[in-house]
Amino acid sequence: MTETNALDPEDRKIVTLARSARARNGVPEGAAVRDETGRTYVAGSVVLASLKLSALRTAVAMAVASGARSLEAAAVVSEAESVVAEDLAAVADLGGAGTPVLLAGVDGVVRDTVSAG
Repeated sequence: MTETNALDPEDRKIVTLARSARARNGVPEGAAVRDETGRTYVAGSVVLASLKLSALRTAVAMAVASGARSLEAAAVVSEAESVVAEDLAAVADLGGAGTPVLLAGVDGVVRDTVSAG
C-alpha cells in the first residue's frame, strides 16, 4: 500500500478525481487519466443494456475523443483486487507499456501501482 499523501501531487489529483467520480455517480469504480499536456479525464463505469465499459476504458476513450496523443498516468478507484488486462491494454494503447496505473481502494489509499504493459 502507498500512503496517498506520499504520492506525487499530480498522481494524488487523479486518485482524488477517480474517487470523486465513483462517489458522485454511485458506480462501482471511478477512473482518471492524465494526458501528455497534463489535462485530466474522469469517468465512472458505464453499464447500459447495449454498452458496458469499465471506468478506466471510459476515461481512456474520453481522452482519445478529446485529442490526447499520449497518457502520463492513470488511476482506478475500485473494490477490485487488481486492474483487469483489458483496462491495462487500453492504457497501453494510448500511453505505452510503461504508463503507470494506480489502483486505489474506495478509501483512496493506493494499494498497487502497475505498468500498463
